[in-house]
Amino acid sequence: MYQFSYSEIRQDSGADARERERQALDRAIELMERAETAGVHSAESVEAIYATRTLWSILVEDLASPDNSLSEELRASLISIGLWVMREAESIRLGKSTSFRGIIDVTTLIREGLE
Repeated sequence: MYQFSYSEIRQDSGADARERERQALDRAIELMERAETAGVHSAESVEAIYATRTLWSILVEDLASPDNSLSEELRASLISIGLWVMREAESIRLGKSTSFRGIIDVTTLIREGLE
C-alpha cells in the first residue's frame, strides 16, 4: 500500500487525490474478483474482505470530515454506500453471503465515477 507524508497529500490537487482513490478501488476490485473465483472460504477471500473493509473505512472517515469538499448530499450517499459495502463484506466473512458480485459491481460504479 502507498504511504504519503501529510505535506505531500496537502499539496496534491483534487485530480491527484481522485487518482489515488481510483487506484485503491481498482486494487480492492481486483482482490474481490480473485476471491469470487477462489470461493468465500479461501485465503483470497480473507484478503479481499480485509482490504475492502479497510479501504471503505478510510473513505467513510474522510467523507465524514467537515474538511471534505464534496457536497453534503453526495458525502451522505457515499457514506451510505460505504457502510453497505462493509456490511456485505462482513456477511461474506460470517458465511451469510456467498458472493462478492454485488460489492464488486457497486465499487466499480464508484470507481468509474472518479474518472
